[in-house]
Amino acid sequence: MSPKEREEFIKDVATAIRAADPVLTEEEVQYVRMALEKQAQSIKLRQAVIEKTLSGLAWAFVVGVFYLVVEWAKNHGYKP
Repeated sequence: MSPKEREEFIKDVATAIRAADPVLTEEEVQYVRMALEKQAQSIKLRQAVIEKTLSGLAWAFVVGVFYLVVEWAKNHGYKP
């Protein structure tokens, strides 16, 4: 393919692309954007739930260890 033929081919393809109907309507584009936003919110919510669960488990562990230490101390003669 010569450079001139290639240039003509590119012009023909560009013209065909410009003349083609849009792939998605404006309504469909809006729906896709809302779906992506909903997915992003879902991911943020899932991350927040995981974070809160882990921090709750950490506090439960701290309280449990404290309780065990206090009970051990009481059983070995500590009187508050």
